[in-house]
Amino acid sequence: MEIQVIAFGIAKDILGSNQIKVELAPSATISDLKSKLIEQFPEFTKLASFSVAVNTSYAEDRQEINPHDEIVIIPPVSGG
Repeated sequence: MEIQVIAFGIAKDILGSNQIKVELAPSATISDLKSKLIEQFPEFTKLASFSVAVNTSYAEDRQEINPHDEIVIIPPVSGG
């Protein structure tokens, strides 16, 4: 399945765009998505962590992704 991924902050810089399409197997999970992103964009390994939101809620790694879900990458945020 093909999903649309939206990125903010440094994640957007790593992807080179604020939106990309990613091809995943049916019934893929957030963990599968993270692995695919790291495979395609190795600079993600330089982040201490990054979160993924699905349909406006933070998602855990085991959550399945549906083709029409809104997927957003949320990089680490520092305050100040």
